[in-house]
Amino acid sequence: MIAVRDIAYVRVQVEDLNAQETFLKDFGLRVCSRTATSLQMAACNGGYPAYIAERGANKALGVGYRVDSLEDLQRIGAHFNLEVVNNAEVGAGWSVTLQDPDGQRVDLLYGGDVIPAAAVRPAFVLNNAEKRRRLGTTTRLQVQPSHVMRLGHVVLKTVNFAAMFSFYHDLLGFRVSDSYFGGEPENTVATFMHCGLGAEFTDHHTVALINMGATQPAFDHCAFEVLDWDDLACGSQFLSQKEYAHSWGIGRHVQGSQIFDYWLDPAGNKIEHWTDGDLVNDATPTTNEALSLEGLAQWAPPLSPDFLA
Repeated sequence: MIAVRDIAYVRVQVEDLNAQETFLKDFGLRVCSRTATSLQMAACNGGYPAYIAERGANKALGVGYRVDSLEDLQRIGAHFNLEVVNNAEVGAGWSVTLQDPDGQRVDLLYGGDVIPAAAVRPAFVLNNAEKRRRLGTTTRLQVQPSHVMRLGHVVLKTVNFAAMFSFYHDLLGFRVSDSYFGGEPENTVATFMHCGLGAEFTDHHTVALINMGATQPAFDHCAFEVLDWDDLACGSQFLSQKEYAHSWGIGRHVQGSQIFDYWLDPAGNKIEHWTDGDLVNDATPTTNEALSLEGLAQWAPPLSPDFLA
């Protein structure tokens, strides 16, 4: 019915906003709005808030996605008999709010880029044995929080895979990049979906659905793109020095090829830094492979079996 352009933000509920704010600043986000009951964090690229938290029992609430036109919002609003409204949360643009089949909030957004971009260093030019491009200059940096440039994707644990797939594929225009199966090839347990933008290249996955015995809907994780490889590694060392809980990494995934590093926030939610991911379009060949813990990374430290719990 429409084609989502990109992901904008995740929305969660946490018990301790102060601890969450401190962690997210150390993770590489910056505060753009804070009240006694809510927290909005921005990425370096600006635009919308990339992370919205509300005070309450720890749980996922939903995701915001950008669309290309007001007409797209009106079309899907009419389909669900919902009104397109001014986006009061950011004070600009328009939005319509749906619920996916798992009951998670889905905000569709047009306009409303209210947060200015932050200045960051240029991404490093790398020399390799095949091509040497950094000539007569050095690389120097310090251990500090990563520069989170944008939210890249969310992985959703679903209790109703077929209905969720139909919602994201048929209504929001996402297309399959790759899938994993358990047992028989017909038993899809995870699917990675990119924004369906035709010939235009986009992230390997903006949404992934996991169907692995979850008893209630939840985020498996949300993932933020950082400036480059060194930025990820320095941010990892910085978080380690702050004694935050590390989940897995550093490594390189198979599906999507990202360099990844997973952490746990103070509420126990998994959150990822990544860089150097695949770009695909609707003509890129897809795969359907058997799921195994070993198949989640091309190289990485050993993976705990509870990573997918």
